[in-house]
Amino acid sequence: MAGTVVGSAVGDALGAPFEFGAPGAFSARFPVPGGGGEMRGGGGWEPGEATDDTQMAVLVADSLLQRDGLDLPDMFARFQRWAVSEPKDIGLQTEDVLTNGMPWDLAAATHFRVNQRAAGNGALMRASTSAVHFAPAGRSATMDAARRIAALTHGDRAAWEGTAIFHELIRAVLAGADPLGVLPDLLAAVHPDHRRRYATVLAADWHPDEATEFNGAVWPCLGSAVWALRSTTSFEDAVRAAIDLGGDTDTVAAVTGGLAGASYGLDAIPARWTEPLHVPVPGCAERVLRLPDLVDLAHRLGG
Repeated sequence: MAGTVVGSAVGDALGAPFEFGAPGAFSARFPVPGGGGEMRGGGGWEPGEATDDTQMAVLVADSLLQRDGLDLPDMFARFQRWAVSEPKDIGLQTEDVLTNGMPWDLAAATHFRVNQRAAGNGALMRASTSAVHFAPAGRSATMDAARRIAALTHGDRAAWEGTAIFHELIRAVLAGADPLGVLPDLLAAVHPDHRRRYATVLAADWHPDEATEFNGAVWPCLGSAVWALRSTTSFEDAVRAAIDLGGDTDTVAAVTGGLAGASYGLDAIPARWTEPLHVPVPGCAERVLRLPDLVDLAHRLGG
């Protein structure tokens, strides 16, 4: 379970300096796998610094642990405090939902009704901690929790379903199953209105080059992460492949890192990546989480 949380944070921090860059930029800068030096930061990020993806995942974890379960108003309030504390990065849609003055159960729905667009990957990116927490509860419960947490900031059901799929993939891995092997059965649990699109991007022969949307959208983001896991044989190679896709590199790598970390385990994540890893949490009194803190958080979430 620690591999999921730490893996996601590592992918986030590695991918951040390459966000919105060209495909292949990571390998062009670090051509030798295992050569070191990859956590050097850039683009406004310190070496090893995680972004809003992991910051929000920590807030999700804090709420789940301190409220002894899913308390959606509390989680939304934590998101709001974070959003007004000047985080270095925050998605435009997420920022609008968290600062539009609407209550927790109306803010995202109102945004979607007005804008008719809310299928970004901003709910998926923060799902590592909730996936670990709800994994012991079984498929139905973990997918339902994912949808409810996603709906706090994303009014489009597509975002709910993508987050639910991620939750279930993590549950399957932690239960000892092959995440790729459970996909056909898992798709039957996806809402019918969104099943076909997810079946497309999660198919064994799909490649991110075939995406019809930017990977900041939830479908190609999740599909790219699953592709990276499927097409490689180690944590390091999976994350490298994800970042080399370009585009929304921090989030695609965070989702990939969560899946690969669960699949290969904490020990498979290179120490040269975990040692400089740190997660500042704006709005939480100079709080910064490092590897031992993230490992402890994951273990407490898994109960």
